[in-house]
Amino acid sequence: MIYPTARAVLLIAIGAPIAAVLAALMPGLWAIGIAWAVMLLLLLLLDGLIAARAGSVSLAVPTSVEVGGATTMGVEAEFSGLMKPARVAGNLAVDDRLSDSGRAAFELLKGAGPGSRYQGHIDILPSRRGTGTIGKMWLRWTGPLGLAWRQVTRQNDESISVLPNISAVRSPTVQMFLRDSVFGLLARKFRGEGSEFEALADYQPGMDRRSIDWKGSARHSKLLAKEYDTERNNQIVFALDCGSAMCEPIDGLPRIDRAVSAALLTAYITLKSGDRTSLFSFAAKPELSTPFLSGSRSFHRLQREAATIDYRHQESNFTLALSSLSNRLKRRSLIIIFTDFTDPTSADLMLEAAGRLIDKHLVLFVVLEDEELAHFTTKAPETAGDVARAVTAQSLLDQKKMVITRLQHMGIDVIEGAHEDIGTRLINGYLKIKRRGQL
Repeated sequence: MIYPTARAVLLIAIGAPIAAVLAALMPGLWAIGIAWAVMLLLLLLLDGLIAARAGSVSLAVPTSVEVGGATTMGVEAEFSGLMKPARVAGNLAVDDRLSDSGRAAFELLKGAGPGSRYQGHIDILPSRRGTGTIGKMWLRWTGPLGLAWRQVTRQNDESISVLPNISAVRSPTVQMFLRDSVFGLLARKFRGEGSEFEALADYQPGMDRRSIDWKGSARHSKLLAKEYDTERNNQIVFALDCGSAMCEPIDGLPRIDRAVSAALLTAYITLKSGDRTSLFSFAAKPELSTPFLSGSRSFHRLQREAATIDYRHQESNFTLALSSLSNRLKRRSLIIIFTDFTDPTSADLMLEAAGRLIDKHLVLFVVLEDEELAHFTTKAPETAGDVARAVTAQSLLDQKKMVITRLQHMGIDVIEGAHEDIGTRLINGYLKIKRRGQL
């Protein structure tokens, strides 16, 4: 496909008034305007015909990426002809999961050395989980005169799996935490309130003095401390609300994606600790329900399952979801519920459903702080609209705080925090439950 560049259009536009002036002053020169336009059209056609032609075009696509994590796709192309372009502009049609605009622009430059291919890269920032499809690719370049664009299209049938973000699992901080806090350099087992007695060991500086067995120490004439084996093989369920309230964005990503990342980070710890872990999602009805998995090798399966949790723009039915979950569980479990409270009526139904769960199970709620509402309440108002927004935001925050207080009065722990801290807080809450032997 050949079409004019901005330079060609500008030259034609400049020639028209000049030809009109000449025709007015010297009527015999009226044909100059037509000749100018015809000459430019012929040059434009010639420029397009002698421009380089595209050969093979290849696109290097990763099989999977993580939501919210920038990634790069490589592009290579070959061109034939004597007059090769200095640069090639490109555009790639992508799924809105990969780019909010549905397009990704890029540029190809010729590599060093004779016969080198044109190379470039495409930067994408996935904003939603799922399968992101890749469509047509457009390439265009100018001829040697800069009057004509030559454009080609290439169809792509590639796709990218957008998985939950588990960058926190790979962070050095978490790996050090696993080494020192969960397993320890001495591989010492957890001691806890109500855990099963394991053995007596020599008391070491830094141990809790309450663990000293005074009778055993007197019998052996040296300080001995009690060691307890932590509870293992417990059932941990991560219940994720994927309804409309959890589809609202926080710092560029939906709440549900922030919740999934925190759930997977904690699931990595639970699997490493020897507990059995399951994912459960719900909106108007139960959606995902995985079997209980054990062992760290099951973590990637959990990640793949979490990638299928969809964004449901519908009100969540806590009564149906939590009763279905309760019927599925055959023994006491730790149920970690990720949700948000926006509607007082649905919050009442949620409290009623949670109240039935705590008779048999240990329930923990995880709530993300609403930074946008907090910003409205702390920002100095300048207009009447700012005052109205601040009052509304404070009212919503007060309702949320009231629901959290009611949960705590029911004996349910609630973890609330910013999205970047919620994973760490949840891990600490889980380890606290383990050490106390509450399951």
